[in-house]
Amino acid sequence: MGKKLPKGLANSLEQGEEVLYMVKKKFALEKPKWLVVTDRRIIFFDEKVLGRYELKAVPYEKLEKIVYHGGMIGSQFYIVLENGEKLEMSWMDKEESKKAITAVYEALREVSVEPPSLDKKKNLTSEDWVLHKPKEFITRSARSIPSQASTASGSGIELLRKLKELKDAGVISEEEYEQKKQALLDKL
Repeated sequence: MGKKLPKGLANSLEQGEEVLYMVKKKFALEKPKWLVVTDRRIIFFDEKVLGRYELKAVPYEKLEKIVYHGGMIGSQFYIVLENGEKLEMSWMDKEESKKAITAVYEALREVSVEPPSLDKKKNLTSEDWVLHKPKEFITRSARSIPSQASTASGSGIELLRKLKELKDAGVISEEEYEQKKQALLDKL
C-alpha cells in the first residue's frame, strides 16, 4: 500500500492490524476524508485542521452490507450496520470505490467460514455493487473467541458449547475446533 496514513489514523490502529486499502474522498472542503479497509474493520476517518479528526470504526462482525453506486461523475459508498445505522461517503473516485469494496469482500472471505455475496448491476449510466456479509458470520480467527469470553463470567462455558455445536454441525473442522477451544481455554 503506497499511501501514507494520516497521523490520527495511524495512532488509532490496533496492535497487529493491517491496512488493506485506503480511499481518499475526491472532493473535500477541508482536509480529506478517508475510507480505510483493514483486516479487522472498516474505518471512516475525517481529518480536520490542527490535528483534529473524527473516526468511526465498523468491525466486520457489526456489518450488514456495503453498497457502491457509481454514476456519471462520482460514486457513493455506504455501509449499513446490523442495527440499521448507515455511514456514507459520496464524491469518491469510482474505480477506487470498487477497489475498496473488493478489499472488504476479500477480507470477509479470509475471516468468515461462509463466503460473502457480491451482487453487481450495470446500467447505461450507472453501476451498483452490493456486498452482503454472510448471515451466520463465524470468524476463522481464534482471536475473536477469547475476547468475547472475557466479557462476562460464565460466557466462556457458553462459547465452548457453541463451538462444539458448530463442529458437530460441520460448520468448522475438527482442527479449527481444537484450535479455537484451546485458545478459549487459555483465556479462562
